[in-house]
Amino acid sequence: MRVSRRGFLFGAAALPALTGLPSAAKAQAHFPSKPVKLILPYAPGGGPDLLTRAMAERMSEHLGQRVVVDNRVGAGGMLAGQVAANADPDGYTIVLGSSTHITQKLIQPSLQFDPLTSFVHITRLSISPSLLVVAEGSPYRSVKDLVAAAKAQPGKFNYASGGVGSAAHLSGAAFATHTGIDVVHVPYKGSVEIVPSIMSGTTEYGFPIASTAIPQINTGKVRALATTAAKRQEQLPDVPTLKEAFGSEDLVLEAWSGLWAPAKTPAEAVRILYMAASRAAQEAEIVALNSRMGADTAVTASPADFTAFMRSETEKYTRIVASAKIKAE
Repeated sequence: MRVSRRGFLFGAAALPALTGLPSAAKAQAHFPSKPVKLILPYAPGGGPDLLTRAMAERMSEHLGQRVVVDNRVGAGGMLAGQVAANADPDGYTIVLGSSTHITQKLIQPSLQFDPLTSFVHITRLSISPSLLVVAEGSPYRSVKDLVAAAKAQPGKFNYASGGVGSAAHLSGAAFATHTGIDVVHVPYKGSVEIVPSIMSGTTEYGFPIASTAIPQINTGKVRALATTAAKRQEQLPDVPTLKEAFGSEDLVLEAWSGLWAPAKTPAEAVRILYMAASRAAQEAEIVALNSRMGADTAVTASPADFTAFMRSETEKYTRIVASAKIKAE
């Protein structure tokens, strides 16, 4: 279930999933009786960090206990996943999982955790496309300009990402494969480093997710040439989609994020966490914050629905990684 940016709260599909759930007040004697740690695989200060901290505040109100954000940056988000997978399955440690974790597992099968089996999946929170951006002073005014220049200089153009297998990497690889350009991928430690690398001229372009890119676009640091969304974004109505530019569904790529807990976390704790997270995510303030940063609130109707969604996403990204021949570096 994708919630409208205009603030529609608790659609009919979500209501059955909440029926019979214990209230936070009744569950207080059992869970949670102490703060909950939310492990975040993004650096402080970026769009995902701001969104997650706002969510954590609202979840704290619904749970009656603090939700404390713990930034664990590194290894393309895998450090956060590994820490969470190894945590006690008592409900007091959760992690912001994402599509990046799925692609990383596909690229590095030897990773010691699996997004599907090492966690119970609480709820998806949001979906966000990536934006193809260049420096504000760049001579490239359209996607076609950029492609033509890259084709004229094979192997000379660099594009930045937040790490191998990240949303920015997948978008950049799919773009290069579809357009037939020979470009160099430059992976950084985190997504917040994409825009600085473009501004400094170290890289020519990148695909930061919308929540990271839009604030930088609004301050004039970078210029958007296209979006990987299925349709144009309300915040950037003049920016075309890659699908418009090239007519391919393969270039519609949207990153998503949601909350996971370690496998074997008690079902009651999962239900309570789902109740708090889904209510928090659908509050008008959070929906509006998502929208301003280019993301759609997209709460799943139940934990089981989130798991089903993740299975279908794994199948899709398996095809993308294979066609783009992405490997761990």
